[in-house]
Amino acid sequence: QVQVEESGGGSVQAGGSLKLSCAAPGYTYSSACVGWFRQAPGKKREGVAHIYTGGGATHYADSVKGRFTISQDNAKNTVYLEMSSLQPEDTAMYYCAADPNILCFFSSSEVVWGQGTQVTVSS
Repeated sequence: QVQVEESGGGSVQAGGSLKLSCAAPGYTYSSACVGWFRQAPGKKREGVAHIYTGGGATHYADSVKGRFTISQDNAKNTVYLEMSSLQPEDTAMYYCAADPNILCFFSSSEVVWGQGTQVTVSS
């Protein structure tokens, strides 16, 4: 069964940086949508950023534009989320998802989700 695995979460102070990784051994990242989502306690899951690995097109939530960067390394079947200028409101469980649908809706049964990695930002 295909899996995606997140890593890189942790605890930082406001203004700090973290880099998350989403690896998918055995998943063909060369043409898929890979996205990062987050969910804080008591809140709905929200999309943070996604990338279409076939061409590199990216999309960011307004709340992270200019602070987060999503990138890919197809040779490693890994997508990264570099987060800078972190704020307490960025505190959440961050999930990676891979969607073979190039429309990047992340809504079909074919989407593969990771277990999540916790990011905690203290003020």
